[in-house]
Amino acid sequence: MFNIKDYNYDLRQELIAQVPVARRDHSRLLFVDRISASISDHHFFDLPGLLKPGDLLVVNDTRVIPARLFGRKESGGRVEILVLEHRDTDGPITNVRWCLLKSSKRPIKGSRLFFERDVQGTVEALGEEGLTRIAFYGPLPIDTLLEERGYMPLPPYINRDNDVLSGMDRERYQTIFSERRGAVAAPTAGLHFTLRSIERLREAGISLTALTLHVGHGTFKPVRTKDIRRHKLGEESYIIEQDTAETVNRARREGRRIIAVGTTVVRTLESVAGPTGEIAYGRGKTDLLITPGFRFRVVGGLITNFHLPRSSLLFLVSAFGGYDLIKKVYRWAIEKEYRFYSYGDAMLIL
Repeated sequence: MFNIKDYNYDLRQELIAQVPVARRDHSRLLFVDRISASISDHHFFDLPGLLKPGDLLVVNDTRVIPARLFGRKESGGRVEILVLEHRDTDGPITNVRWCLLKSSKRPIKGSRLFFERDVQGTVEALGEEGLTRIAFYGPLPIDTLLEERGYMPLPPYINRDNDVLSGMDRERYQTIFSERRGAVAAPTAGLHFTLRSIERLREAGISLTALTLHVGHGTFKPVRTKDIRRHKLGEESYIIEQDTAETVNRARREGRRIIAVGTTVVRTLESVAGPTGEIAYGRGKTDLLITPGFRFRVVGGLITNFHLPRSSLLFLVSAFGGYDLIKKVYRWAIEKEYRFYSYGDAMLIL
């Protein structure tokens, strides 16, 4: 189960969700019981009845930045960039940023790029796999241009015109928990929640708390190693406030389940867990890769979407749910025509 080939599966194109469901909590929810190895079909609004009083949900409150811009090169050719570095509570950064750049022919060092509102960029350095360091200048900062004219950084398997539904994406590719700007991709498990669903959870005796992990592009970096344990994730910044750490630790001491809403929450909690499962508050960076055999110290349940084959996210879910059971779950989901990936349906693993 450590060979990358073990994480392949075939998915029909029509099962890749191109838009979200009309109402967030009306997505489907596949319930997976690890003890009985049973699987059952539900909707996300059924969540309170699948959990139990005392459970603690931990969500990610990162906010996605509309970090994709379109421009042109000096030659007139089209260029698309995804700005990867952003301001957060650690302090300001300059207008020189690392970006992912796509164009028919990659610009050379020193060449200029032209964007809306007379903002320009100069290519300062070229890295691997499209990484490009760009110095931006013009009448307004790059952060302002992104907020005014940037597109949400939808993953490439959402294949539609950027302009048609860009207004909808600015709302729906953002969780209702989003507060701290800094992510270049949404923590998609949180996309299913509504204010009403939170109210119903609290009425059922289920509480919520939040942490921050700014999702970076490294989470989705293709795995190019045969042995998945050799894959390297990029570092991502996290923030855990003192009251969140105290809430999680108190729940653990009282024997209550910690349910992670998304793989980003799993990686954050398990990164800061001590030998007994107590978590520490603070800020830092994590590049934790979770593969089968990992010992989970904190997380007792997981809400997550369906992930790409051969991805680090699928490794994590297989580690938590059990490799054989998750293979069965994905076959079930495909047969029952669940919607996959970022705008798709979810599963609850307990």
